[in-house]
Amino acid sequence: MDPRAKLQPAARVAHRRQDVWTIVNEAAAASPKQPIVNMGQGFFGYNPPQFIINAAKEALDKVECNQYSPTRGRPRLKKAIADAYTPLWGRQLNPDTEITVTTGANEGMLSAFMAFIEKDDEVIIFEPFFDQYISNIEMPGGKVVYVPLHPPPNGATQNTSAGEWTIDFAELEAAISPKTKMIVLNTPHNPVGKVFSKEELLKIGELCVKNNIIILSDEVYDRLYYVPFTRIATLSPEVERLTLTVGSAGKNFYATGWRVGWLIGPPNLIQYVAAAHTRICYSSVSPLQEAAAVGFEQADANNFWETAIQEMKGKVDMFNEIWAELDLPFSDPEGGYFVLVNMKKVKVPADYPFPDHVKDRPRDFKLSWFLIQEVGVAAIPPTEFYTDANAHIGEDWLRFAVCKEDDVLVRAKERLRDLKKYIEH
Repeated sequence: MDPRAKLQPAARVAHRRQDVWTIVNEAAAASPKQPIVNMGQGFFGYNPPQFIINAAKEALDKVECNQYSPTRGRPRLKKAIADAYTPLWGRQLNPDTEITVTTGANEGMLSAFMAFIEKDDEVIIFEPFFDQYISNIEMPGGKVVYVPLHPPPNGATQNTSAGEWTIDFAELEAAISPKTKMIVLNTPHNPVGKVFSKEELLKIGELCVKNNIIILSDEVYDRLYYVPFTRIATLSPEVERLTLTVGSAGKNFYATGWRVGWLIGPPNLIQYVAAAHTRICYSSVSPLQEAAAVGFEQADANNFWETAIQEMKGKVDMFNEIWAELDLPFSDPEGGYFVLVNMKKVKVPADYPFPDHVKDRPRDFKLSWFLIQEVGVAAIPPTEFYTDANAHIGEDWLRFAVCKEDDVLVRAKERLRDLKKYIEH
């Protein structure tokens, strides 16, 4: 055996093309337009509210908060999650058997896949998708089956709602096979901003009950919705029996670096997610679990949830004023903090010098690079969240994260006006 073969990486991490985050961040660092206005990655440009910051500082003074937490999570946080979600579920949640705390929502989802997916089991996801789903499903040997969300047919010519991105239920049903073990739902959706309607969720739930498919419902933006929001687990006991709901303190409390997440679900599913989580990282960050518990306990007294919705919707609407000026149509999000903008009218010069790792990628990568270099605003190309076969669906759109300070959004709007000379009417 060639000794060098022993040093070769496993297939699951080998041959990965350069990821979108690296491309955008490196382009931003090298742009002549400095400081760059970064509306790429979806992290907050401001701190959690003071009552949550104070809770994190106070937790560091407690001996037990600097030691291992129980693998399923600190009792105070599990109780706080149960208390917060019990009214939304319409029944009492058991913090000991129906909730497990994880190291961020992403590790929670990896734990769910590791708990239930074996080699060649199939998992259905909707395109566009959060890119981490793919590697998380493939790690235990699962096979990803893709079903596209269809954008509004007039999305290139006029403003539309994120709710107009639709599922073809015949396509979804056709994607189900005897090997389908799980379906991943994301609502409010990243990057589209769609909040799946109750009618859509009922149809998805019906298919899952009929075929005994586990539903992994990624609801990390569940406190940021601008239209009525239905949690799929609350539709019926039959659907709830199959559903694991994923939550995130990082998204809820403006603290994406805390890496505190959780799953809510029936005991017979949660116990195996918890078992996988124990093997992946044993337990999660103790002081920040304590602070997240305080966040839930004091959120209502601080009118935090309502304020969060009003402030984020205000940011979305304020930022989106620029697209009327530029006559570029956008997809108005129903939840979350991402805005998809259709850039079909933007004409990049034919001889524009793109680097090799960009010029062979779809048009939205070129648009993203062009905006960074010429305008000084970073946005994410959404074809990173598509398979090659369906990349054409997203190639004229760019994703902007508006979870930034208002002065950053104002600066972004000022810079985006430089696009006018490249827009064809």
